[in-house]
Amino acid sequence: MEQSIKKKERLTLTDFARVRLKGTLDAIGGFLNRLGVLPIQMTYLGLLGHALGAFFLWQGDMTTGGLVILVLAPVDALDGTMARLRGESSQWGAFVDSTVDRYSELFVFGSLIFYFASTGNVWGALFAFLAASGSVLVSYVRARAQSLGFDIKIGLLSRLERYLILIPSLVFNVPMYGMAIIAVGAHITALHRIFAMRREVHRKQE
Repeated sequence: MEQSIKKKERLTLTDFARVRLKGTLDAIGGFLNRLGVLPIQMTYLGLLGHALGAFFLWQGDMTTGGLVILVLAPVDALDGTMARLRGESSQWGAFVDSTVDRYSELFVFGSLIFYFASTGNVWGALFAFLAASGSVLVSYVRARAQSLGFDIKIGLLSRLERYLILIPSLVFNVPMYGMAIIAVGAHITALHRIFAMRREVHRKQE
């Protein structure tokens, strides 16, 4: 039986948003389905949007890059909704969606690393690198735990929370502060999940 710590954790911001926005997402997703748009197309549109936003960040145009990501990032929430409404939800689709999400984030963080490095901002490049590695670790720890039969999704900075920090920091042209906050928060979240996993494994063995 799958082990879970859900009963011990509070509703995360991601869970809360998913519940509160379900009606809106279902309406938009249903409309797109009727137009003949495929869920995978929305997945790749989100990836393309992040790549475009990353291009502007690489050029140093933080505000434009942030606005592009602000407009197209929510697309990522629609592919799963559309697949569910079509009765086509699958493990492969979930795998592709999760993988593309990682690429999307790395496009953004990678462009910021390049920008900071090219301008001689060593601290900015370091914070962006730590933000990227922490974000990947948050997702990896949960995925690895799930492969062992546990659902570990606690912590301060899941993907939604990271974007709520990232996007304003870009739009208001203070990316270094956003990177610093995400760098610290993402690694704390990853460590939190690691220790939670350790606790659950030990509990199972008792």
